[in-house]
Amino acid sequence: MERNLADIFEVVVDAVPEREALVCGDRRLTYAALDERANRLAHHLAGAGVGPGDHVAAYLYNGTEFVETMLAAFKLRAAVVNVNYRYVPAELAYLLADSDAKAVVYDTRFTPTLAEVEAGAGRGSQANPPELSARLAVGTGDAVAGSVPYEDALDAAPPVRPEIRRTGDDLYLLYTGGTTGMPKGVMWRHTDILAAGLGNLDGAVTREEEAERARTGSDRHLPACPLMHGAAQWVTLATFYGGGAVILSPDTRLDAGRLAQLIATERATVVTIIGDAVGRPLADALAARPDLDVTAVRVVMNSGATVSPPVKDELMARMPGAFVYDTFGSSESGTVGKSASGVGNTPTQGRFAPRDDTIVLDDDLRPVAPGSGLVGRLARSGAVALGYYNDPEKTAATFPVIDGVRYIVTGDHALVEADGTVQILGRGSACINTGGEKVYPDEVEGALKSHPEVADAMVVGVPDERFGERVVALVVLRHRGTPPNSPGAGEIPADLEEHVRARVAGYKAPRQLFPVEAVERFPSGKPDYGWARDRALDLAGRPGDAASRASTSSHSPA
Repeated sequence: MERNLADIFEVVVDAVPEREALVCGDRRLTYAALDERANRLAHHLAGAGVGPGDHVAAYLYNGTEFVETMLAAFKLRAAVVNVNYRYVPAELAYLLADSDAKAVVYDTRFTPTLAEVEAGAGRGSQANPPELSARLAVGTGDAVAGSVPYEDALDAAPPVRPEIRRTGDDLYLLYTGGTTGMPKGVMWRHTDILAAGLGNLDGAVTREEEAERARTGSDRHLPACPLMHGAAQWVTLATFYGGGAVILSPDTRLDAGRLAQLIATERATVVTIIGDAVGRPLADALAARPDLDVTAVRVVMNSGATVSPPVKDELMARMPGAFVYDTFGSSESGTVGKSASGVGNTPTQGRFAPRDDTIVLDDDLRPVAPGSGLVGRLARSGAVALGYYNDPEKTAATFPVIDGVRYIVTGDHALVEADGTVQILGRGSACINTGGEKVYPDEVEGALKSHPEVADAMVVGVPDERFGERVVALVVLRHRGTPPNSPGAGEIPADLEEHVRARVAGYKAPRQLFPVEAVERFPSGKPDYGWARDRALDLAGRPGDAASRASTSSHSPA
């Protein structure tokens, strides 16, 4: 059997056609029904000119339509472009252009943003709107001109599977934040993402072995994170290949009380969370509802951000018999390791036993000796991504060949303990991880400094109880009535937050803004983020300080 995402899904469908596969709100789909809807969508897209190697943008909240779009693309040997629905027009325009998207499936709640992009907004006077051959509108709101209602498209298309020969070399695409804040498309072969991201490591599996695995599967997996992120996509596909059911919350924002209720009602056996941003509210919601029966949960899988030990303990206390699994990896490397926490067993934060193909490299790209105390960068060989779409330079830098072996060298700094376990120390760059979302300072600083009253700015992350980190900005203001290059501390302009949010997605906007007289830079001109972080902590209050609790704004990243 080809190691192809669509082929394996169809084997599962044929093995357990009447088993429940996907639940979202009032819609419940069996494997046969989900396959039929994906087939219909594939035929519609093919009729619009989408074929092998093309890219289909999924600009959607969680819903069956996102899953159907993924499966339909795979069936056509096309790839899905995951769109962060928080993007403003300029960011969306960049993504659609960089990915060469040929079609878009979008929620009509995003019509105003997509319409601006189609009109050329945010792309510069010389830029052209994206050339889309198909637009499918999900929902009942106003649609972009030229769109076809999603359900009408499915109703008019045949339910049979497209006749096309697929391979394990077909492309899976996952867009993630780049070092400058702009998204980059990570390219994977289907056979490699199956091994590295979906945990399907036995490459010699036959159709009958896959079918038997599906027949014995019984997981009910609830990913409490958006499908626009790789973690949710990977656990969804992995659940399907195990013959389980995927439960999606239709909520567009986290409602921990409703999430807890959904876990109980649907008898979820596995729940995926993104750090304390989901874990802490969920633990609180379960504490407030001791009547909910969540005893079916046996695994809480954490990905993308840190879950603090107290939150782990609370989750396990509320879900008796459940273990918390921390998974470590990236969009480029897949999962490189995991650690399990049981009651009375919370391992060192960020520590895991690496896979055989995972190592830590020093600055000379040589393996770090266990117990040496030398800080290096996490790396992996074997089944890794092919590189970045449309970016050979960054691909070469991130995927070096060492002694004839190709590696992905991540941005994670790490130590190798004497026993061979790896301790993740954090990102080597100034990247901020807030609630599982990556925020890059350069982009936010650019938005801040485009304000007429801002002379300079530096952006850092400081610890946050719920989101892991919160974005904080140190702002040098221009003196009113003086030359524009004369800096000085003063009051933050009332419209600065609004100004920033018009240029970057809301989750990237600083939750705290502090005026300072000047910012520190190295002689090279590069910012001294160590100084900035210390200064931000002094101004915001150290973790646990009353000042920290008082000074944090009440809104969450959105």
